[in-house]
Amino acid sequence: MGAGFEKADTSSMSGELPAEASLQTALFDAVCESLSSAFIVYDKADHMVFASRQVLDYFPISAAMLKPGTRLRDFLGAIYDSGIRTQSTGSKGAISREDWLSQKIASHWRERFEAVERHANDCWIRFQKRRLASGYGVCVISDISEDKKREEQWRLDLERVQLTEDILDNLPFPLFVKDRNLNYVAVNIAFCEKFQTTVDEVLGRKSADLFSPEIAARFEESDRHVLDTGEMSVSRQRQVSRDGSERDIVSRKHRIGKPGRYFLVSTMQDLPRDGADLDEFELASTVTTSSRSSYRRAYVPNGNGERREPAAMEAIVPENFSGRKIVVVTGDIAAETAALRTLAKYGFEACSVHCEDEQEQFLEIATSAGISLDLLIVDNQMGMRCLELAEQYGIPSLVMDGFQLANELTFRIARHFNRSNRGSTAASIDAAWEITTTEEVRALDVLVAEDNDINQIVFSQILEGLGYRYLIAASGDEAVRLWTEHKPRIVLMDISLPGFNGFEAARLIRQVEEGGPSRTPIIGVLTQAFERDRTECANAGMDDVIMKPVSPDILETIFQKYIGIDSAQARL
Repeated sequence: MGAGFEKADTSSMSGELPAEASLQTALFDAVCESLSSAFIVYDKADHMVFASRQVLDYFPISAAMLKPGTRLRDFLGAIYDSGIRTQSTGSKGAISREDWLSQKIASHWRERFEAVERHANDCWIRFQKRRLASGYGVCVISDISEDKKREEQWRLDLERVQLTEDILDNLPFPLFVKDRNLNYVAVNIAFCEKFQTTVDEVLGRKSADLFSPEIAARFEESDRHVLDTGEMSVSRQRQVSRDGSERDIVSRKHRIGKPGRYFLVSTMQDLPRDGADLDEFELASTVTTSSRSSYRRAYVPNGNGERREPAAMEAIVPENFSGRKIVVVTGDIAAETAALRTLAKYGFEACSVHCEDEQEQFLEIATSAGISLDLLIVDNQMGMRCLELAEQYGIPSLVMDGFQLANELTFRIARHFNRSNRGSTAASIDAAWEITTTEEVRALDVLVAEDNDINQIVFSQILEGLGYRYLIAASGDEAVRLWTEHKPRIVLMDISLPGFNGFEAARLIRQVEEGGPSRTPIIGVLTQAFERDRTECANAGMDDVIMKPVSPDILETIFQKYIGIDSAQARL
């Protein structure tokens, strides 16, 4: 190998490359390509002997700088002049060209040297250098960006796990998690305090290791039923503590996860001493009572695929709404048929249009004829112009998906008209995104665009606790409509939304704002710290990003930065 380098080195001075050196060059190129790395070999006089063509993938320099015989100093100078000012992970501050070249050449003369440099926001490069006893040097250049991203994701995952553990340990009621084999895999502090044990004594064990055989058998029977069927288990039982005091408690068990990876989550809660029973027993498919009446157990179907019934106070009253005029805008024939049938059943005067042009023509004719429309129902698969037309003609609108048009139409319409009739006296019982009252909306602080039910609850609890007035939109379409209606002081925008995604919704808001006197801060809410998502948020007109899971401190910092208020001011 050394002899081959000598020949290549000598030939480079004469401008000719022997057949053996050409073969070596082709062989090295093939090896570099298969290893997805770039290689540079230089002699004891720091002249290039070989440089693979993959070097050009890392540095925007001329291919002429890779020719055998090129001085290492000239090669490094070309890299510096290309505009790349990389700093290794251990270096600080900016340095001059000569100092930079001196440092790089010195690193090439060390027997072994390794460094990681950042070439861009999302590009990390590893340099592995070795100087052989013969004086020849070898440098291997590799792209480790994906490794860095995985490392960052791993760090974030650890933070989420720690956050989850902290949340569980701070819950005021006992909670435990079992795996498919009914082994305890997680318990919180409240559980350990209730049963006077420790985490180490519980994890990896079964109920039989902690309780009497009779109680353990009853617990595991319930656990297995929940894991096998997915039905929620609700059990009311009398518990006698070690000091002799008695207390009624209720245990609720749920199945979470995916097939093959199911887990059982159970919570326990002390009941008041008034003897009241649990509402779940009225919904149960099976109720079991012990012979001594020491406990009752119910299994409640999980309700997948069942229609959600409207809350009692929101029940539709046909005589109040009979004769109201409603237009349905949808291109879905099945949803249109179901919606019109439902509206006719309750006495509404209803018709449908199938596109934006038909809607515009219909509204023009209705306006010229003096016909007043009470409501536009827009399929979320339609374009944004449908909502713009509704606003232009001053007609209230509701956006629904196909399932809601077919199954929840009466509930959504009843909620709309009941609120209109009551003014701002009642809050919604089942509001997926409208959580504050109409009076509060007039001075809306925060609009949250989030479709995940659990995340909606998290945002609601935090914002209510901090005292901000807010609304939650379950889709990008809803977010744009609510922003148009209420002009919030700031928008928290999840990027993965049904209908318009977060990027599209932000662009629409910016288009409407263009040329106007104000600009609403839009904060992207990300689940992963990918640089491409941050870049796309900026390109869509968002002002900043935050990561899930959110916390009160994170939101307070963002609010103070962009709208200059904190929770104390929000409550005023």
